Amino acid sequence: MSRVKVKNTAPEIKLRSILHRHGFRFRLNRSDLPGKPDIVLPKYKTVIFVHGCFWHGHYCKRGKRPKTNEEFWNKKIDGNIKRDELNIKRLEELGWRVLVVWECEIKDKDLLGRIENFLSRMPAGSW
Repeated sequence: MSRVKVKNTAPEIKLRSILHRHGFRFRLNRSDLPGKPDIVLPKYKTVIFVHGCFWHGHYCKRGKRPKTNEEFWNKKIDGNIKRDELNIKRLEELGWRVLVVWECEIKDKDLLGRIENFLSRMPAGSW
């Protein structure tokens, strides 16, 4: 597992490309924020996590847990889910808005609309 890529994954690069192409400017992996969010939009006080379906326990076909060594994988993935929940809670307590984009959603044609809708729901004058 030490070879598992944690930065610049294909889904992250695809999402960053979409955001940049549509004029959004962002920072990457800010270590001063809980969970080191993949994408930080400071202007909108918003962070985006790009979660791999398998590693973060998404309920899609990519998130299916292995049948071998079930105890190990359940502990590992359940721990990731709990850590994700804690990081999201801590970010929200600091006043950040959090959006999670799943690996399986990256090719969704409505993804940009979902992100724009999320950003547009900010209170007037908050950025």
